[in-house]
Amino acid sequence: MQAFALPIPSLVICELLGVPYEDHAFFQEQTAVAVDLEASVEQATVAAGRLTDYFADLVRHKRSSPTDDLLGGLITDSDLTDEELTTIGLALLIAGHETTANMLALGVFALLRHPGQLDAYRADTSLTDSAVEELLRYLTIIHRGSPSRAALADVELDGQLIRAGETVIIGLPAVNRDPARFADPDVLRLGREGARHHLAFGHGVHQCLGQQLARIEMRIGYRMLFERFPALRLAVPAAEISMREASLAYGVRRLPVTWEQA
Repeated sequence: MQAFALPIPSLVICELLGVPYEDHAFFQEQTAVAVDLEASVEQATVAAGRLTDYFADLVRHKRSSPTDDLLGGLITDSDLTDEELTTIGLALLIAGHETTANMLALGVFALLRHPGQLDAYRADTSLTDSAVEELLRYLTIIHRGSPSRAALADVELDGQLIRAGETVIIGLPAVNRDPARFADPDVLRLGREGARHHLAFGHGVHQCLGQQLARIEMRIGYRMLFERFPALRLAVPAAEISMREASLAYGVRRLPVTWEQA
């Protein structure tokens, strides 16, 4: 996590937004608390407040000294208020590193636990695009905070009547392992046909704004990691890996790995 998964998306989102990367330890630590469902309300509130204050200061600085980056462009070319810019920028900063970092590490963990699939990937890196889509489907890291929709009128779906005003909660992991949509859905298969039809990034107008950026980071990250360290393996038994279960984004807390030197 610390040496590979967190730095990649943090560097990228800082470069795009115009956030000083030297502040990464601060915003990574505060974000981890803010999205931890086991943190107390007070802890989460304090972390969120620190992040908001940090980004508000950044917006004020860029307002007086415009920069050539996404945040600088929003300040120069829009009529957004400082409060709106802080809210938008902070959402992009948090989502831009937290979710992708978890996917990078959890994807490596999944591949190391499926040596047959990993061997196929190492032998044919043209599988990279489909591998990323299958990992997104298979892992679906957004387990909490699933989207909900309210019916505006009575509607029947698959024989089930949903009355006006009733709420439907969409379980993304269940959707992405729907046997009616994916054959053998609990099996990780990197060359799976139709893997891209998952809902890991949402659907329709409710899709993740940064999904293409996340895909690029994963494609490059996985490919280069296994090219540079072809003998990469877990340094501890898989059962000893601590999982981030009480978080908005599912993942691993640490992923100790090792390899043989050439």
